[in-house]
Amino acid sequence: MGNTGYTTLSRQSGLMREMRVVANNIANSATTGYRSEGLIFSEFIQSAPGQESLSMGRANIRNTSMAQGALTQSGGDLDLAIEGDGYFMVETPMGERLTRSGAFSTNAEGDLVTMDGYRVLDAGRAPVFIPSDAASVKFGADGTLSADGRALGQIGIFKPEENYQMVREDGVMFRVDGEIEDAGEARVLQGFLEGSNVNAVSQLARMVEIQRAYEMGQSFLETEDKRIRDAIKNLIKS
Repeated sequence: MGNTGYTTLSRQSGLMREMRVVANNIANSATTGYRSEGLIFSEFIQSAPGQESLSMGRANIRNTSMAQGALTQSGGDLDLAIEGDGYFMVETPMGERLTRSGAFSTNAEGDLVTMDGYRVLDAGRAPVFIPSDAASVKFGADGTLSADGRALGQIGIFKPEENYQMVREDGVMFRVDGEIEDAGEARVLQGFLEGSNVNAVSQLARMVEIQRAYEMGQSFLETEDKRIRDAIKNLIKS
């Protein structure tokens, strides 16, 4: 196969990866706290002394959109949203993780937990506890927690030192390969949930573009394959 074929195959592979990313975005367009993803295409050049260099496109770098999702009022005392740049920290079996999904509840021990049962951490990275007999639970804009007028602590709002250090592990959970710091200017809104920041219409349009681009590449490969076969047949006949 010539360089043209290898270049087209690398493009097709990248388009397939992008199609999976776009499909996942659309599937999570209604997921609380979900962050839209995209792919960054880069050029890979292979060369060796005495040989023709080969340039191929690669789509192996995922880029996460940090844009704020729409805030929807839910009215739930334990539903929390963050306005600004910041994340809740939760305790998982794999370690501490960051998330924007604030649909919380309490477990049998009174710990504030996510929908998956992971404990939410306070500003000191200890589990947030809410007494089971509390009649009124309030969260301040700075994350301070009180129950029946009695101060209990402060829910932690954190952010990575650099956004590129964040690695998505599932739909709404991120690992940070670097330092984590307090998110000083972010505000906590009680009774609200942050929706997905996916623009479903633009993602559907992009899916159509990817499909058309893939079909064009496939047509080119089939034409190139026929050309090579015909050239081989003519050589054999001669």
